[in-house]
Amino acid sequence: MSGSGGAGAATGPAVVDRDTVRLALVVGGLVLAVLLGFGLGRLNPPANPGGGATLAGTVPAGGAAPAGGAHSHAPGTGAHSHDGATVTQGGGDGATGLSISSAGYTLAPSTGDLTAGRIGELRFQVRDDKRRAVTRFAVVHDKPMHVIVVRRDLTGYRHLHPTMAADGTWSVPLTPAAPGVWRMYADFTAVADDGRQVATVLGADLAVPGDYLPRPLPAPETSATVDGFTVGFTGTPEVGRSVPLRFRVADAGGAAAALEPYLGAFGHLVALREGDLGYLHVHPEPVRDGDAVTFWLTAPGPGRYRMFLDFQVGGVVRTAEFTLTVA
Repeated sequence: MSGSGGAGAATGPAVVDRDTVRLALVVGGLVLAVLLGFGLGRLNPPANPGGGATLAGTVPAGGAAPAGGAHSHAPGTGAHSHDGATVTQGGGDGATGLSISSAGYTLAPSTGDLTAGRIGELRFQVRDDKRRAVTRFAVVHDKPMHVIVVRRDLTGYRHLHPTMAADGTWSVPLTPAAPGVWRMYADFTAVADDGRQVATVLGADLAVPGDYLPRPLPAPETSATVDGFTVGFTGTPEVGRSVPLRFRVADAGGAAAALEPYLGAFGHLVALREGDLGYLHVHPEPVRDGDAVTFWLTAPGPGRYRMFLDFQVGGVVRTAEFTLTVA
């Protein structure tokens, strides 16, 4: 009897211990799941919590999920282009900058009279589909807004970075070099009410009174000189296919120039198509191929293009210009 009683006494606590362990594991698993959920929430906070913004209404690129078809990226992100290759904006073949409205946003210039050879001011707003001035933009390549200005004959190229007032009005000094019809492009990534980032390029014409004497487009060349620097490129762009263009900058002595980062990259390339002025803004690979800076360019359609390469040496930004024919 005592032996039987001893065996029973040993079995009871063992069963209780197993149940206790099982309960502890279940509770522990629940606690771990809660903690993991909290941790993931901390790692992935809601876009722009509380509706706040930084840098006077701008937010860092990548702070929110991109809209369908749009994208976001941080300064120095690998080679890519704003050429409509993945998002068609205003052109059947993918060229951008052809429309004053796209992706729910509208460019609203408010520039007064511009006079050739005199300092004026370029002013504009970007408005959403509710006609509200947009005040939240992602910082892309060190700036929340990139503005390109060029005359319709593809002369007088300028790459500008305006400042934004509290009411969403952007402004920047502008001195048109000559009379004629000029084209402005606003290249930006807007932050929607729900936190989505929408990359968009909008375009509008600007009139500068006076006799318009268009210049013929220079013949195609793969080399250009500016301020004693020689800039050359290799590569042949193709319609609808991403092709590398490798640019090299040499100083007056023929040695590779000491390129400096400008807007988060070693160069910026803008290409404009003759005729409709279809727009491509291309950024390079973050790592140089020896002394070359590589851009991946997808031509949206055939025609002649004028390419503008911005590069910085000794704290000075210069622009090399090329004519390119795409078959």
